[in-house]
Amino acid sequence: MVSTPQDDATHVEPDAGALRHRMGAACSRALRPAVADMWPLLQSTAAATAAWVIARQLGDHPDPFFAPIAAVVALNASRGERGANAMRLLVGVVVGITAGELAISALGGGYGTLALATFAGMAAAVALGAARVTIAQAAASAILTVAVADGQAGPDRLVDALIGAGVALVFTQILFSPEPVALLRRAEAAALADMADGLRLTARALERDDDELAERATASLRDLRDRMAELSRTRRASGRVVRHSLLWRTMRKPVVRESENAGHLDLLGGSCLLLTRTALAMSPPDRRRLASSVRELAGAIGDLARAPGDRPSRQRAADRALDLARSAPGSPARAQPDLAAGVAIRMVATDVMVFAGVDPGQAADAVREGGGALDVPDPPPEPRMPFHPDRRPPSPS
Repeated sequence: MVSTPQDDATHVEPDAGALRHRMGAACSRALRPAVADMWPLLQSTAAATAAWVIARQLGDHPDPFFAPIAAVVALNASRGERGANAMRLLVGVVVGITAGELAISALGGGYGTLALATFAGMAAAVALGAARVTIAQAAASAILTVAVADGQAGPDRLVDALIGAGVALVFTQILFSPEPVALLRRAEAAALADMADGLRLTARALERDDDELAERATASLRDLRDRMAELSRTRRASGRVVRHSLLWRTMRKPVVRESENAGHLDLLGGSCLLLTRTALAMSPPDRRRLASSVRELAGAIGDLARAPGDRPSRQRAADRALDLARSAPGSPARAQPDLAAGVAIRMVATDVMVFAGVDPGQAADAVREGGGALDVPDPPPEPRMPFHPDRRPPSPS
């Protein structure tokens, strides 16, 4: 049968629509990080401008460039770490400018003054046990001090740097202090999404008996160690925020609870990798039979990733995980020979329940006993403050 142009158009159009959809999704994924980065850039710009204006008003010199530089460098850190970064910067700037001013007072200008100031600034920072960024900042401040001083010492540059660091601290600790629970939730959501993607790849590899997909699934879950490292960093940062920020000191208990909760994701990631390796080592018929359970676990974890702070989402994920654990191979309800896969499924399911908020002992008992229901507690709240770009309505309960 010869196709007509109308038939050809009919066949081509769905492909074109699918292509446009894929291109749109790819563009959206590419733009999302850029849009998310715009807000910190705007904050840094505002802080630099404010520091410049304040320094010009308070000082008697027309070019207080140390003030905006100090403000921008202090804010150049991940959310949750900018306050600590501002303090490290402040130490480096003070040490470097002091070394530069003392060298100028002793030797005037010249190459020898630059070398002495740079070495003295770094040596003083090292003696104070400072971090590498502080040592580098001390050297940079000493170099700039000597380079622009034209052999004239004075306190203006130190005052400018203090103003810039002070503006940065106001931005990080008062105006735009990050919400510590929200910080944790974002890191949790990213880790959970990666786990769900890895298990979805595993399910597809099991269904198709595809070795290439199997390798991709294993590699994806092995790469979770980088995501877990980021989560650990976020847990430490949230702890610092709640200790040092005036706005969030009353949030210590919720942050500790959510941080402990996030710590369980280490175990969940390890369990997902174990399940993938165990399932892929089985025979093709057993692989295909396990695919639906793996896909169901991926769905439960994916739902958690979309709303890790939503109690109904946690409850649904815990219930789905419990049902899978009870019906897994080797469970009391289904005595079957492939015990290793059943154990791996129950491990993932139990870790999902624990992350959702279920006590580990209660989760283990619910799986063993084969009956009863789980009651997931309310997760720690995410308080909303003015001036925060991630302000959203509370999750439905």
